[in-house]
Amino acid sequence: MLQRLDDNALMLRYRDDGDMAAFETLYGRHKGPMYRYLLRQCGDADTADDLFQEAWTRVIRGREKYRPMGKFGAWLFRVARNCWIDRLRREGRNPAFADSGLAETASDPDQSTPEQDAGAAQEAARLRVALDALSPEQREAFLLHQESGLTLGEIAQVVGVGHETIKSRLRYAVTHLRKRLAAEANELTGTAS
Repeated sequence: MLQRLDDNALMLRYRDDGDMAAFETLYGRHKGPMYRYLLRQCGDADTADDLFQEAWTRVIRGREKYRPMGKFGAWLFRVARNCWIDRLRREGRNPAFADSGLAETASDPDQSTPEQDAGAAQEAARLRVALDALSPEQREAFLLHQESGLTLGEIAQVVGVGHETIKSRLRYAVTHLRKRLAAEANELTGTAS
């Protein structure tokens, strides 16, 4: 039955009744996308693990303050983003100019061949380099769009900028990634661009 409830209803059940099954359902729905977002933002699995735990701890501790004023995912990703920004500030880094240093994600060894793993690793490395070449604002917009399932307006709320700004950042990010990845593919195949 909990699987049929939307995220806001689940969070309200957790907030009002302490319903752990509702929380576990929310956690199950959002753990993967949120972790991937944090990992790709910080580029280090240990740091991403810490940020992931910190974000969920903030959700647990702040549950009484939760108000469903929009999509739960937007609120959750804002919590995760704030954890990342707070970490950068504690380290004395400016969040607007942070490099991602994207880490590789491991594939499932039971579901792939060594050749597929090697190809996936090469693709991941090329994507990582292309993402690192984006501005931090463009990278953030792209990662939130890819991982969160949020609309552009909801991403704009998470980041605290206007809808058109997010739309522009995402458009430039996608254009840059396509050009960069196409150029690299042409280099690999020896074709002219």
